Amino acid sequence: MSTLLKYTLRIADNSLILGQRMAEWCSKGPTLEEDIAMSNIALDLFGQANGFLEYASKIDGQKTADDLAFKRDASNFYNFCLVEVENGHFGNTMIRSLLFDTFYLLFYKELSKSQDENLSALAFKSLKEIKYHFRHSQNWIIRLGDGTKESNKKVQESLNNLWKYTDEFFEIDNVDQIMIDQKIGVNTSLLKKEWTEIIESTINEAKLIKPSTIK
Repeated sequence: MSTLLKYTLRIADNSLILGQRMAEWCSKGPTLEEDIAMSNIALDLFGQANGFLEYASKIDGQKTADDLAFKRDASNFYNFCLVEVENGHFGNTMIRSLLFDTFYLLFYKELSKSQDENLSALAFKSLKEIKYHFRHSQNWIIRLGDGTKESNKKVQESLNNLWKYTDEFFEIDNVDQIMIDQKIGVNTSLLKKEWTEIIESTINEAKLIKPSTIK
């Protein structure tokens, strides 16, 4: 498998798997409006995944986008562990979304500068949607964290439980390094400072405690 193919699949798989998780909320949302919102987010993620899978199919030259989406073994998916985490309660889903949405917002901004015209175009196209996803999850976490004693407790527990998955966002392996050297990929280690600042600002407003500061 070429480095570019694996890199492209990584991006696609994050959207594909999270889209499937979000789609599980269809008809189960806390309100009708929120049910529709989460279903639309799932569709956005599927659309993003499809774009990157179509490009991956062209790189591969043999497998279709559907083949790559549905006919790979589980061990051949390259998504972050975070996006696989079960939905749990609504607040848990929103914490997972906030952590991921913040990262992918920064990631797509940088990927839109890629010297690979296809990846750049796909990232630029996805930015409008991910900006909405970020606002959606951020607003809900502030609302839940600064809500009742019970809602604050639940989202704090979710934040504590999911925080351990976020280190993976900023790890650089050989695939990443090759793509960075070719000015195709994103050096995600450089995104950690801004990601942390955004997350800290949000959880402070939500009256939550950053897990690393918990005694």
